[in-house]
Amino acid sequence: MSTSSNKGWQVVIAGTGINLALGVLYAWSIFKGAIQASIKAGGPDAFQWSMSSVNDPYAVCCLAFAFSMIVAGKCQDKIGPARTALIGGVLVGAGFTLMSYSNSYAAWVLGFGLLAGSGFGFGYSAATPPALKWFSSKKTGLIAGIVVAGFGLAPVYIAPLSSYLLGIYGIQKSMLILAAGFAVIVCGLSFALVNPPKGFVPAEPAVKDDGKPAPAKKSVYDANVGEMLRSPKFYLLWFTFFIGAGAGLMVIGSVAGLAKHSMGSMAFVAVAIMAIGNASGRVIAGVLSDKIGRRATLTIMLAFQAILMFAAIPVVGSESAVLLVLLASLIGFNYGSNLTLFPSFAKDYWGFKNYGLNYGVLFSAWGVGGFVMGRLSEMLNAQPGGLNKSFILSGTLLASGVILTFFLREKKAVAVEATVPAGELAVEKVSA
Repeated sequence: MSTSSNKGWQVVIAGTGINLALGVLYAWSIFKGAIQASIKAGGPDAFQWSMSSVNDPYAVCCLAFAFSMIVAGKCQDKIGPARTALIGGVLVGAGFTLMSYSNSYAAWVLGFGLLAGSGFGFGYSAATPPALKWFSSKKTGLIAGIVVAGFGLAPVYIAPLSSYLLGIYGIQKSMLILAAGFAVIVCGLSFALVNPPKGFVPAEPAVKDDGKPAPAKKSVYDANVGEMLRSPKFYLLWFTFFIGAGAGLMVIGSVAGLAKHSMGSMAFVAVAIMAIGNASGRVIAGVLSDKIGRRATLTIMLAFQAILMFAAIPVVGSESAVLLVLLASLIGFNYGSNLTLFPSFAKDYWGFKNYGLNYGVLFSAWGVGGFVMGRLSEMLNAQPGGLNKSFILSGTLLASGVILTFFLREKKAVAVEATVPAGELAVEKVSA
């Protein structure tokens, strides 16, 4: 294995580790359950919130996460991934520290919603771009899938850890412990995030028909954010991302509450198992998209997710723990695929030069989707039969997303071989 390949895998491991720490977002349903229990118990030290506002810190977090990705993406392009991730670690630590000193609604919206949410955005935006730059375009889906899988897999350990800490130390002290742990891990690993040296071109593994190695290829088209925003593809991708992410986040944010009816104190198991589905969906979708194309993979995942939303109505009504866990795992699997496919789309369509900012703008769809669908589901759930209405709405939107994918043309690339010395760059003309 070459030195550059070793370095690339070190960056992949560091990015995955950072995302494993930042994935505490998906354990919100555990914190939410503890807050609701405190409100019901009452007392001088209890959370004095209205039940309808319990999900607000999570909804604000999704928005802050998404829109901080725009600023963070610009930082990643300008000051590099290490410093960007370092800022993320400090913000997350500060947010959880604030929550450890207050149980007020404002403190949690500021701490978890704005500070931690922005920290997630800075850390997340810095993890994937440097990893992709070390590897061949033929591995874009795989590498993106591995790095973002860390974020999806995090609840496997964070859910039981949080449940344990909450049971032993209570909400405030648990937040302080998590603040210290996340800040140390993210800030420590940030220094391992490095871009390849200028002029670096990853080796292409493909072999031509004559048995000789194929020439190195590189897209000459690196769009800036203005050019991206003038592309109809951006709006098609943004809306399908909004649908796919919003539907998944609606379930992820409530899965512990749904599971509690049939699993009691073991509800965190549903969160952890769903996280395995979430993480595996990211890797499998990445590998599949490298094989059959991004558009085909996205179409399959959205269609499958639509079917699952309609299937959720009888499953949730049955209160079967086994069926609920299976459903949550499959929904998590499909949701996770979005977090691999859309960064890969951004790289394929608009290049690497402004990748951080471009994907940050596209990622706003994730935050808006999480916020809108989260709020809508809370409003619907307060009505008789509201839970079923939430699943019907999500299923219908996902079905419309399937239709939109047919308007996404795959990038067509024609390699033009240049007579250059071995190891130098051949040119590729891109037609999108």
